[in-house]
Parts: sequence; C-alpha cells; structure tokens
Amino acid sequence: MYNRGEKIFYGQTGVCTVEDISEKEFKKGEPQLYYTLRPLYRSNNIIYAPVENAKVYMRRLISSDEAKQLVAAISAIRAKAKDELTCEEDFRACLESHSCGELLELAAGIYRIKQEAKKSGKKIGFTYEKYMSRAEELAFGELAAALGVLPDDIPALLSKEKKYVKTQQKLLTNR
Repeated sequence: MYNRGEKIFYGQTGVCTVEDISEKEFKKGEPQLYYTLRPLYRSNNIIYAPVENAKVYMRRLISSDEAKQLVAAISAIRAKAKDELTCEEDFRACLESHSCGELLELAAGIYRIKQEAKKSGKKIGFTYEKYMSRAEELAFGELAAALGVLPDDIPALLSKEKKYVKTQQKLLTNR
C-alpha cells in the first residue's frame, strides 16, 4: 500500500501523487478503498484507483540513485537497431513494461532512426513519433520526479552526460 504524499508510477499516466486513501462507493453497496491520485504533470486531473487494483499497473518510483545511474548510463543504453523497431506491438509492449530503462531505450532507438532520416532529408512516420513522444514523456517524467527537476530539464541532462562521456573517451584514446 502506498502512503499519502508518495509519488508513484501509475499505468500509462506516469508519475502521480497519492493525495488521499479513502473508502468510496462507486458501485452500489460495495464500498472499497481507493487512492486519489493527481498526475504530477497534469495537475488538473484526478484519478480514483482501487487500492486492490489488478487492472492498472502501479509501482513506486525509481530512487534518485537509480535515476542518476540511468542518466550516467545513457551512452551505454543500447538503442534498438532499426529492424528491431518496426512493429507497433513491440512499441506497445515496451510502454507496458513500465520500465524507465526500457522506455529510454525505446526513445533512444526511435530518436536514432529520426536522426538518420533527417540526414537523408526525410521524416519518420507518425507511429514512430507517437511512441517516441510517449516513451519520453513517461521516462523523462519519472527521471524528473526522482531527481527533483522538471521533465523539460531531462534532455539537457542526458545530452550533457553523453558529451561528457564522449570527451572522456577522446581523452583516454589520446593518451
């Protein structure tokens, strides 16, 4: 059970704050314990989720240390090869994994495809854009909540880390 004030990862919504835990009677004669959740990055929404909920995935957020490890490992995250990123079912399965690392991997793979297309003067398709955007929204939201920053700050953190790693690799090879 989660506690009031705790931030959790909720289904395809992403990071939510548990605002309350109380009995509600949404079905006649069947009071049930519900979480009142407020999506962190869509604060005008309220979600009532049964505490005993087997339909929608809920979990605790990654820790600050885990988030820092993911950011530090961004250069080592293996972006999926183009032929691995061709099936919408695979995209959906990755989103449904609810794993911050897998979401980053998906976003990185599609981003690489987007960069390759851009070099050729092309654009990626709607499906790629849609899933890259969702993967980024969910992963960046969780990283931001764990690190105490805004989701818009995450791309700069990831980019900064990649540049740092590339600089260190160049320094090591020039010795």
